[in-house]
Amino acid sequence: MSGTAHGHTLAAWTGVSIAFLGFCVSGVFMVAANPLGFWGGLVIVVLGGVVGVAMKAAGMGMPKESADRVAAREHATLVARSKSPATADTAV
Repeated sequence: MSGTAHGHTLAAWTGVSIAFLGFCVSGVFMVAANPLGFWGGLVIVVLGGVVGVAMKAAGMGMPKESADRVAAREHATLVARSKSPATADTAV
């Protein structure tokens, strides 16, 4: 799976970074026993997802044809591995 480009886009990095920041904010306020800050952090997490989807819609995510090509290559690799007699002999 290391050959795929899953998540290596500006949209993915931005969305995950914002969501991680929200997770950290929520964690700090949970330890500080501040419910309003906790819920504010969760709002930031959701905002990260919204920003990621919006950026993907704006063309900053993986193009559809690239995603289809990657999925087809992964499927072909899995089929080839399942049919290979060498993998059955080397399994311990």
